[in-house]
Amino acid sequence: MFIEVVKSKIHKATVTQANLQYVGSITIDEDLMDAANIIEHEKVQVLDVNNGERLETYVIKGERGSGCICLNGAAARKVQVGDVVIIISYASMDFEEAKTFKPTFIFPDTATNSLIK
Repeated sequence: MFIEVVKSKIHKATVTQANLQYVGSITIDEDLMDAANIIEHEKVQVLDVNNGERLETYVIKGERGSGCICLNGAAARKVQVGDVVIIISYASMDFEEAKTFKPTFIFPDTATNSLIK
């Protein structure tokens, strides 16, 4: 039996841009992606803390060190620049493996989206 479990989480990052004219996705600073163990094109769930919206999309790399969190395409209608979001990815794994799996959680500085050291 396989189950879905949380693989990675960027907990409380601030939306820096919303680009309605882009094809789709969420652009995330590559430093945050690396720290959270998220790869380009990975499916993620985005939870908007400010308004309760929840959506699924895929990740594209943003400029390293930029702090970029940009919702693109239709998702841009669901958030506002300045909203705080939680970004979660999931993995499908064997039930026994899931019992010992340790997800990666990061907690960036919400003022700059930089990693807190």
